[in-house]
Amino acid sequence: MLSTLQYISQGDTIKEQLNNIHRVLDHGYDWVQLRFKNGTTEDLFTLAESAKLLCDAYCATFIINDHVQLAREIDADGVHLGLADMNITEAREILNAEKIIGGTANTFSEVEQRIAENCNYIGLGPFRFTPTKEKLSPVLGLEGYTDIIKKLKKNKIKIPVYAIGGIEVEDIKPLLKTGIHGIAVSKLLTNPSKETLIQLNEKLYAKS
Repeated sequence: MLSTLQYISQGDTIKEQLNNIHRVLDHGYDWVQLRFKNGTTEDLFTLAESAKLLCDAYCATFIINDHVQLAREIDADGVHLGLADMNITEAREILNAEKIIGGTANTFSEVEQRIAENCNYIGLGPFRFTPTKEKLSPVLGLEGYTDIIKKLKKNKIKIPVYAIGGIEVEDIKPLLKTGIHGIAVSKLLTNPSKETLIQLNEKLYAKS
């Protein structure tokens, strides 16, 4: 069962990244996607090794953004691939069959493409503008998610879909009502207040 919430790591340095990841794990969340776009290859490897040890200690799922070979080298739980990254089918040949592979999508046709490539979940977005992502795809908004999920149901396509991109606490409940599986956040969890954590958990894990 895939987690309802994915944390996409933030931080300009190895220390900042690890501190943020550790804090998120301490708060009880169990899915980390490592995203470190501006680091050197050596720094990324060092960070990935340390982050994996942290996630192993907390029994959390550890996904690496983009770097398939690195995920294989350190035995991460999987990778997340953008549309401009390695093809998911090719990545599946490099990684073990049981590894998790997520794929980014922005339209229904891209969702179909990712499913045909045999991914395990879809990161669908962006929900709204976010400064953490360069070359942002067209913003979907709530209507975009509603439309795409309806098309998935109409075509009897079942795959976990995560909303991503500038999501705030008040967006969670209406997004979940569209039928998505969960959300992927970065800024919201990097240094949250106690009040934010309470509200997030109430909305994310509410029974109704």
